[in-house]
Amino acid sequence: QVQLVESGGGLVQPGGSLRLSCAASGFTLDDYVIGWFRQAPGAEREGVSCISSSGGITYYADSVKGRFTISRDNAKNTVYLQMNSLKPEDTAVYYCAADPAMFVKVSRGDYYDMDYWGKGTLVTVSS
Repeated sequence: QVQLVESGGGLVQPGGSLRLSCAASGFTLDDYVIGWFRQAPGAEREGVSCISSSGGITYYADSVKGRFTISRDNAKNTVYLQMNSLKPEDTAVYYCAADPAMFVKVSRGDYYDMDYWGKGTLVTVSS
C-alpha cells in the first residue's frame, strides 16, 4: 500500500538544527512534487517547503527561507528537510505529502488536499 513515513522530529533548543526524513513505500516519489507542511496547536496548517519531481524547483515559506533546505534522493525514495536556526515558532507537527499538482494547490492556499500524507512527526523548539 501507498505510505509516507516521517522521522527525525524531537526536542531542540532555539538556534539548533534538525533533519526530517520522509520515506515512501508502495510507490516511487519521482513522479511527484513532495512537500512539507506543519500545524501548530490551535493553528491552521502551513505550507513549509516543496520540491519538484526532478528537484530543480523549490518553494519555501517566507518564515523559513534561508533557514530550511528541502532535498530529495529519488534513488532512495526519500525526501529530506534540513532545519537550521530553529525558532520557538517552528514548533509544530510536520507532515510530508506527495501530489503532482502540489505547486498549484499551494499557490491557491490549499494545504490540506494533497494526494498522499504521512502521519507527521513532532518538532518542539524550546529552551
